[in-house]
Amino acid sequence: MRSTRSLYGIAIFLSAFLLFLVEPMSAKQLLPALGGSSAVWLTCLVFFQLTLLLGYLYAHWLTRRPFNRRQQILYLALLVIAVLALAAQKFMRPDLSQGSLHPVTTIFIDLALTIGLPFLLLGSTSPLLQIWLFRSQGGSVSYRLFGLSNVGSLLALIAYPTLVEPYLALKTQRLLWAASFVVYAALCALLSRQVPATEQAPAVEITNSTDPPTSSATRWLWFLLPMAAAMQLSAVTSHITSNIAAIPLLWILPLAVYLITFILAFEFPRFYSRSIVVRLLIVMLASLGYAISKVDSSWPIGIAILFFLTECFVACLFCHAEAYALRPRRPSETTLFYLLVAGGGVTGTFFIGIASPLIFAANYDLSITFLVTALLALAVTWTDGWGQRLLWATGSILVLFLNFALHAAYAQQALLETRNFYGSLRVKHDVTHEGQPLRMLLNGTIQHGNQIFSPGLMRTPTTYYGKDSGIGLALANCCADRPRNIGVVGLGTGTLAVYGKPGDRIRFYEINPHVQPIARNLFTYIRDSPAAITITEGDARTSLSQEAPQHFDVLVVDAFTGDAIPIHLLTTEALTLYQKHLAPNGILAFHVSNQYLNLAPEVAQLAASVHMQAKLFDTPSIDARGEFRSTWVLVTANPTFFTLSEVAAIATPITPVPRLRAWTDDYSSLLPIFQPTGH
Repeated sequence: MRSTRSLYGIAIFLSAFLLFLVEPMSAKQLLPALGGSSAVWLTCLVFFQLTLLLGYLYAHWLTRRPFNRRQQILYLALLVIAVLALAAQKFMRPDLSQGSLHPVTTIFIDLALTIGLPFLLLGSTSPLLQIWLFRSQGGSVSYRLFGLSNVGSLLALIAYPTLVEPYLALKTQRLLWAASFVVYAALCALLSRQVPATEQAPAVEITNSTDPPTSSATRWLWFLLPMAAAMQLSAVTSHITSNIAAIPLLWILPLAVYLITFILAFEFPRFYSRSIVVRLLIVMLASLGYAISKVDSSWPIGIAILFFLTECFVACLFCHAEAYALRPRRPSETTLFYLLVAGGGVTGTFFIGIASPLIFAANYDLSITFLVTALLALAVTWTDGWGQRLLWATGSILVLFLNFALHAAYAQQALLETRNFYGSLRVKHDVTHEGQPLRMLLNGTIQHGNQIFSPGLMRTPTTYYGKDSGIGLALANCCADRPRNIGVVGLGTGTLAVYGKPGDRIRFYEINPHVQPIARNLFTYIRDSPAAITITEGDARTSLSQEAPQHFDVLVVDAFTGDAIPIHLLTTEALTLYQKHLAPNGILAFHVSNQYLNLAPEVAQLAASVHMQAKLFDTPSIDARGEFRSTWVLVTANPTFFTLSEVAAIATPITPVPRLRAWTDDYSSLLPIFQPTGH
């Protein structure tokens, strides 16, 4: 009996490990199809939560019927179909062409076709096997096995960015995962044969309990508390990744915190103290409410990450522990409990990941999440007396006021607010330190360009594009006095159009459809430029792969998602594509300004892989001209470009990073170049 129980534990642990190992793996492979947006991960989370819900629904349906040979055959058939699907569909190799589909639709179709059925079966394992174990050995339903499944999930999340991603290519990851799934399927098939057959309805068999049925109010809390925790996870993940980069390393931090709270709530419930956690929660909500109310300022990312992860931990621990405290006492309600927990998770991630960008023009995800958490704290602590009622009623009112205050703050000085899958954009009117009128484009809290609206400075390149910056030197020294052909990946405000001269051609590539009307109508760089300018919408790699060679004298890679260039624009395959579109002795200009990722050594690795030279251009800020500190890497096969006096005076060699490999579409890891303290 003990050995059988161990097999159940191994199966549940393995299912959870594989479940959470495939999440960052499959999401990472989807990033190139969607331009590297951080919203890819949030949409993937919605799919994962939805499929997990379907898995729980499948387990709930199975355990409400007699376990006979027909049901066993159905279960085994689905396992076989899932294994065959992995082999037949070349597991997790989606078609990366978006076509005319919405990004959310693209993600759902790709994931459904590649990991849909295996993920559903893995998700159903924990509740299904716990009921099977109860039927086989009697006793009570072991909720500790739910904690064991979360330990497996957490280990998978820790292993992926530290052991899997840095050392294994995606193809190898897929093969190993598929082989492990076969082992899991064989183990579950073995366990299914040990479940005693019965012709009696399980609803009668496992409902013979003296405990009363759970009330409707409690069942609502089974749903709402996990919903709030999922909203916390999604909102914090979005905030962190949109300010740094859409990478598994940063996806995993909030998800790991989320899972740790599950483990603590279900495995170590005695260590949870409502009085302590409630006090911490009110402090965190108040502190972070103050922080996000400062819409035009930001903390150092390292401090912000720690702070938001702490708030996420406290809030999720409160939600999960209170849900566990309300768990059903009747075994017959076990799968319903899991079903409502999963339903809450789907609803929370769906609201933040999909609904919110469609409903709101600005990003209110964190503040709305705080409001839902405060209202649930009011409901849960209602029976603790008038002190808690007044505390959380007041807190809820204040957080509601915060949402209205944020709306007013975002609208202040804003000429435009818009939001879609690729992020929230805001055009703000301000003044420089010298009192000159200034207009800036912000993506969240990150500036993506500005323009000084005074007669002498309207055609002055600002922010990262000054004349002494890497891109300024490349454009000034690439072509002598002949007309130039320039390609730019990433539009922003269209600042680089200011370098255009009569006879020049400048071709921009922009994935976000909301950016082009902003650049054309609210900034004047494009319409004032004497160059011939065209703008191609869609992912740059997809567009370039479909075009004839453009013969660019300078090709600028300046597409940012969050605070860094998307990884799929920095691979050997991407560089080969860029070379196809370069003129002989043309220049590639990579904008690598970044606080926490040292991208220059990786660009140097890519350049060396195709026998091109790379130099670093790091220039200081100049407030009078609105120039920021900028870091560019110029790459060229031209043997004389870096010897030009104006270029050589600023160019510096790039210091290599030990054990850094050139990235490919099948391999990349940001861990070797990640600088958590910034620079």
